[in-house]
Amino acid sequence: MSLFTSLEKKIVLVTGGFQGIGRQVVDTFQNEKSIVVAADLSYSNVELKKLDDKEYQIHLDVSDENSVSNLAKQLQMHQLTPDILVNVAGISTMDYLLESKTTDFDKTLSVNTRGTYLVTKHLVKLMVDANRPGKVILIASQAGKNGYRAMSAYVASKHAVLGLTKTLAIEVAKNQINVNAVCPGIIETSMKHRERKDGAKIRGLTPDDIEREDNSQVPLGRTGTPKDVSNVVLFLASPLSDYMTGQGINVTGGMTMN
Repeated sequence: MSLFTSLEKKIVLVTGGFQGIGRQVVDTFQNEKSIVVAADLSYSNVELKKLDDKEYQIHLDVSDENSVSNLAKQLQMHQLTPDILVNVAGISTMDYLLESKTTDFDKTLSVNTRGTYLVTKHLVKLMVDANRPGKVILIASQAGKNGYRAMSAYVASKHAVLGLTKTLAIEVAKNQINVNAVCPGIIETSMKHRERKDGAKIRGLTPDDIEREDNSQVPLGRTGTPKDVSNVVLFLASPLSDYMTGQGINVTGGMTMN
């Protein structure tokens, strides 16, 4: 029997659910017999598509308020007001700040910060209007607590996500909605693999050099997996975290300890 049987048949909305951490989060909740709506830019259908009893999919551009509003309307139409919202969708760009493109900065904040704001605004309103208690989990980053070379836009965007987490946690506490963030460290995803190539080019190194550097910075001796992150998301979605709100939980193998 699952430790989290209370999540059975709970409605979970996951942005960025097509791949990486987002897909792992979708799979994790499906294993708990939750009903999962995976929303992602990679899906073509703008109306909810039911795959089976455990998963729906829908196109979502988190940076476009019309797209987010459509998602909210589709959820209402199908009586799928979320019990749990997991904001995973995010991107990164890399360059030294003084050489960086303003368009890259704007794009990164548009997805990571504006996108998190829009999804949270529209979907948590559904929860509040339905008088439904629940859990909101934002995926921030250890970059929301530290600075990293050649990642000014990403770092700024994730610091902002933690600010949104803390503010919303205060505002909806009266509605019995807990709001927390997960701050992953170095997680082996396609985005991380691309960042190693970009970072290597910027710094005059090789991707293997960057990977060795990554591993050397983690006290537990390895980089993380999407499952490491989804395990903590599951905890924050469960009743075990009912007395936690406004927190940014590190999942970094000890690389960040604040």
